[in-house]
Amino acid sequence: MKRWNVVITGFGTVGKQAARLLAQRQGYYREKYDADVRLVGAVRSTSGLYDVNGLGEEALLEWGAAGKRGDSTFSGCEFLASSHADILIETGPSDLKTGGPGLTYIKQALEQGMHAIAVSKGALVVDYAGLSALAKQKGVNLKISGATAAALPTIDLLQYNFAGCQILGIEGVFTGTTNFVLTKMMEEGITSEEAILRAQQMGIAEPDPSFDIDGWDTACKVTILANAAFDAQVKLSDVSRASVREVTDEQIASWKAAGLTPKLIGSIQKTPQGIKAAVELQAVDAAHPFATVKGTTKAVRVETDVMGELLVIGGKSDPVAAAAAALKDLEHIIRGQRAY
Repeated sequence: MKRWNVVITGFGTVGKQAARLLAQRQGYYREKYDADVRLVGAVRSTSGLYDVNGLGEEALLEWGAAGKRGDSTFSGCEFLASSHADILIETGPSDLKTGGPGLTYIKQALEQGMHAIAVSKGALVVDYAGLSALAKQKGVNLKISGATAAALPTIDLLQYNFAGCQILGIEGVFTGTTNFVLTKMMEEGITSEEAILRAQQMGIAEPDPSFDIDGWDTACKVTILANAAFDAQVKLSDVSRASVREVTDEQIASWKAAGLTPKLIGSIQKTPQGIKAAVELQAVDAAHPFATVKGTTKAVRVETDVMGELLVIGGKSDPVAAAAAALKDLEHIIRGQRAY
């Protein structure tokens, strides 16, 4: 039985859910893949927890609740280097300017010959091309499902399901929070501020909802997808961006009268000048497939040259779904290296 040691960096909501699901699935991995998968390390900004035999739920809960801060002697990089793990799951905060610690951790993991699974977007936005090249050089995997709409299949769809054809364009409702806000504004006639507050009360939106509401989340996803699926050189600054805050009561009334439905749509298109990516607020008519995509539901539509169009609708928008997407990547890694 092959042993797989896993380390999680960034032990916030998604990291904790990943640890929980990993523990639940240990028996499944043994039975299906003859694989002994253990979480041996967890890292946050000021401390780490490690057990070569695997971290138990009680130890993780105690450490997670401790809230240790201010230990300037702690180095996540040294921790990662000494862990001798096989797989890194990076779930820390996204730094869209520098890539933050997530970029450092992923780069170090790949350099050490570890497979890396990214849930946070910052490192991929800043240097997907460099990380992808490093993974290929070291003969390991860089997986990004959790950073590219999580439960909604996007990157696997583009890289695997459409192999053998040319992808001409992609458009999607990639952020559940913004879709929820727009849905409530249309259905209940409330303002964007009221809809955002509702989303926060339900735990759908963060205390500072700007990342989702102002289009940054969708822009990050289309940037990563453009570079990963099209081998483009798109920067986040190249992506035009719209905000749900811009929607007025007058626009809502006008759209209702015209039978239109507003959606925040991320798109990637092949043009004669190269790949173009954008995030736009569009009012679609009833015939458009996104018109029926409501609440926190997400969707993606792909246009190809010889396989026609494909539409996928669904996928939860919460930390559990993001963690599950990371473990989908983990299972793909295990499956790909299993000796049959």
